[in-house]
Amino acid sequence: MEKGLLWFDSDQKKDLLRKIRQASGRYRIKFGMEPNTCYVNNNALDEEKVLGGVRVKPSSTVLPHHLWLGWERGDA
Repeated sequence: MEKGLLWFDSDQKKDLLRKIRQASGRYRIKFGMEPNTCYVNNNALDEEKVLGGVRVKPSSTVLPHHLWLGWERGDA
């Protein structure tokens, strides 16, 4: 990942898409570009999918309630 942002959101009332959109907004402000990849804990997602224009990937290395957003080469 070229530029990354670690985001914490434990609000059970928000779905994953809403959390990604909020974190993406902060990423845009901080880096001036859109993230294209987001890693989440395996418990939050079973398989890779695209949500809100961001490729979301499950990872055992990301803690629960955390999102690791960024930009990866080779992604659209």
